[in-house]
Amino acid sequence: MIVLLPPSETKRGGGDGPPLGLNSLSSPELGELRATLVDELVDLSADRPAARRALGISAAQDAEIDRNAALRTANTMPAIERYTGVLYDALDVESLSGAAASRARSRLAVGSALFGLLRAGDAVPAYRLSAGSKLPGGATLASRWRPVLEPVLARLAAEELVVDLRSGSYAALGRVPGAVDVDVVAEHDDGRRTVVSHFNKAHKGRLARVLASSRAEPGDAAAVATLARRAGMRVERTGNDLVVVVPA
Repeated sequence: MIVLLPPSETKRGGGDGPPLGLNSLSSPELGELRATLVDELVDLSADRPAARRALGISAAQDAEIDRNAALRTANTMPAIERYTGVLYDALDVESLSGAAASRARSRLAVGSALFGLLRAGDAVPAYRLSAGSKLPGGATLASRWRPVLEPVLARLAAEELVVDLRSGSYAALGRVPGAVDVDVVAEHDDGRRTVVSHFNKAHKGRLARVLASSRAEPGDAAAVATLARRAGMRVERTGNDLVVVVPA
């Protein structure tokens, strides 16, 4: 089983790994586009106003541009440690130990606007690029990634069950055939259901932790739902679509 996570805009700085080695990353078929995007971000960093527009940031966030400028020279750390925020706090992979930690690191993957697909141990620097960023040239990141990323995801899905926890913009970079898709909704006292926004990430992080560390190896959506329910989550299933229901 592979648990496919969204990335985070916020990233932990620093690292004690060597500079980025694109040839050492998993899914080497993505290497050409990865290298092109890295070059584009480094070049774009020389023009701060253009970089701000492309990345959707303000002058107060120019440190993000500096990170991009140093993409090829900055220290790296494993991807699963690089990303931060609500989902990754709930996942809390660093608190796992022993066999649970080993299972998590083999099962977790991250969808990335810069690297396409990362496995937990892939060593990457801090960077700024989101799925909705508009790099000079006109083509969207989704239109550039989809032709090269979708065949990789299709091969992955043919080998293992994929539980896709990515948000819509990152799922648009490459669809996963047969994946188990997960949504989170809040149920009100009167029975109404609304989409969970901020805490959606926390519940997905909690589910990711359950799935990534479990001794079980679910083979379909029903088995994934069973694992989540055993962990105390309320889950409904329709085919390959799961809905996590939380109190409003």
